[in-house]
Amino acid sequence: MQVTIDPRSGFCFGVVYAIGVAERELAKQPVLYCLGDIVHNGMEVERLRRAGLRIIGHEELKTLRHCKVLIRAHGEPPETYATAFRNHIELIDASCPIVLNLQNAVGNDYNEMLSRNGQVVIYGKQGHAEVNGLNGQAGGNAIIISGESDLDQVDFGRPVRLFSQTTMPVDGFDKMVQAIRSRMEDAASGKQIDFVWNDTICRQVSNRSAHLHDFAGRHDVIIFAGSEHSSNGKVLYKVVKEANPKSHFIAGPGDLEAEWFRDAASAGVCGATSTPMWLMEDIEKKIEEITR
Repeated sequence: MQVTIDPRSGFCFGVVYAIGVAERELAKQPVLYCLGDIVHNGMEVERLRRAGLRIIGHEELKTLRHCKVLIRAHGEPPETYATAFRNHIELIDASCPIVLNLQNAVGNDYNEMLSRNGQVVIYGKQGHAEVNGLNGQAGGNAIIISGESDLDQVDFGRPVRLFSQTTMPVDGFDKMVQAIRSRMEDAASGKQIDFVWNDTICRQVSNRSAHLHDFAGRHDVIIFAGSEHSSNGKVLYKVVKEANPKSHFIAGPGDLEAEWFRDAASAGVCGATSTPMWLMEDIEKKIEEITR
């Protein structure tokens, strides 16, 4: 059995940065609080928990005083910073630079839209941490859409500024652009529309789709390592599953089944931007063990 790990799978830059910040802080102190899971991967979160990382929620943040709290790559809304200021909490900000730039753009466009009776629309997953942070830049007043069924929330007779969560699929964003533009043109009855869309999808994430499609087609069996909580993982697994029906989504080596590899000569191991390389290496070793 030939087992190959996809060299382009694993943590994206933002996650690498956040985990590096956490590890450096934990080398200086025994405990560090983190607002939400630092990455959508239970095994990596557990590894860091053993090193002293403590995951907290926003309600617990309000009860803390005089401590350090890490902001993960997803970013946070302004209210989080206000809470930290009131409670004398030192924030260790590991927000992804791409997300921070996006937050600034949303905030600027929201202020413009306020003065012009316009709307900020965000293509993303309702309740996702990054989307919550983006919506916070719009005072909580952005319209969140994940598909055409959500477009009824938009007033197509008013100006629209469209953004996207960084990990959403490019083709989905393109469909939203076309749908909004078409409906605004219908509502305008031949007049000029005021619609600006901002393709804010992270290409380090989106460019993996074509590569993974090719990678999946080169192997008899594909093992995709990820978490059910990872939005990016669900998108990328769909790509490999379409390219290779003999693809399996697992959390770790313990989920592997020997029958998946019966009559197979090669297996490919890949994962989401939240999947650590060490986990894929453990999976590779386990496949080699059960296929001997």
